[in-house]
Amino acid sequence: MFDSLKISDLTEKQNTILRKGSNTRPTLWVVEEDGIRAVVKDFSTNGFLFRNIAGRFLVWRESKAYRRLKGLKGIPALYRVVDGLALVMEEISGRNVENIERDTRLPNEFFDDLEALVQRVHERGIAHCDLKRAPNTILGRDGSPHVIDWGASISDREFRFFPINIIYRRFLLDDYMAIIKLKLRHCPEAVSSEDMARYNHRSRAERLIRDIRNRLRELLQKIA
Repeated sequence: MFDSLKISDLTEKQNTILRKGSNTRPTLWVVEEDGIRAVVKDFSTNGFLFRNIAGRFLVWRESKAYRRLKGLKGIPALYRVVDGLALVMEEISGRNVENIERDTRLPNEFFDDLEALVQRVHERGIAHCDLKRAPNTILGRDGSPHVIDWGASISDREFRFFPINIIYRRFLLDDYMAIIKLKLRHCPEAVSSEDMARYNHRSRAERLIRDIRNRLRELLQKIA
């Protein structure tokens, strides 16, 4: 699918821009072929050095994450990589959950399904690392959760050695903490006392790990 798509097609065919790029952020496009819509994360619009060094590296890393998550319901399919500079991904029909509480109350079943999805992702050896950003969680038209934007994700293989494996485990926990945080805004009565205690717990060692993790997350978010 989208086998004939070229980088030049993105501008020449006047496709819709979801987000304009910058020197260090990719442009997001919506493209359509044979009635199928896709989102393209395009690093070709970045500055020359960033495009050809960081951009190609980030496309390679994110495509690895999508391939490890291939076939999971709730994760966009990766259609292809174009010229090492752009990812062509399934467009998810629905609405992201940022500020969704203003007019919609997400049911507890949504969070059960989201937690089950995150667990399946972790079983594949991937941590999302950016679930606290509400736009990365989509309420699908069928009412089920979808998780997008895997540019900041990390794998167990990258963090398999001590002591950085401890940081990886913290990122796994953070994915769950993000679900609890969202759940507190919609159905706080469904948050267990154990989850609430875990959400509020901050030991000295954990604060140190969180500080290291936060710095790493900021770096990943800036370049993703």
